[in-house]
Amino acid sequence: MTEPEIVYEGVRFKVTRRMLQGGDGRLRPYDLVAHPGAAVILPILDDGRVVMIENRRPAAGGGLLELPAGTIDPPEDPIECARREIVEETGYTAGKIEPLTSFYTTPGICDEYMHAFVATELSAGETAHEPLEFIRVLEMTMEDALRRVADGGIIDGKTMVTLLYYDRFKTKTGRD
Repeated sequence: MTEPEIVYEGVRFKVTRRMLQGGDGRLRPYDLVAHPGAAVILPILDDGRVVMIENRRPAAGGGLLELPAGTIDPPEDPIECARREIVEETGYTAGKIEPLTSFYTTPGICDEYMHAFVATELSAGETAHEPLEFIRVLEMTMEDALRRVADGGIIDGKTMVTLLYYDRFKTKTGRD
């Protein structure tokens, strides 16, 4: 393996190329999206409803139903990213944020490591959307969110993982 060279550097990530040795002993180029990591937040209101967003995603060709999330701004800690993103995207401030799980999003091409959090004790406020964000805030029951995962209404990976992980491992409704 060789040291990576930067092939492209964008606003939120860069693409690096290195040479990796294949099974045949030959060196071959391997491109990797180098990403600073991100946080996804499961905001739960006092009555148990979940705060979600409908977010325009050009890569998906339109809007997706998602949990709020965002890219870590180094040297920002993942939990601080979560605190910032929930306010920016939903307007809610969390009195309590707890780690839920972490995972790689697309390890075949990208080193992005996603940190999932549960936010409670929410206080409503004003959003602070970025110029290219087109976001609508929605509130729904956990059951409705899980039903939308099951029927294909939620197809965003980080949202699916976070909702299903929370349901399976952190609630009394999770199945054994």
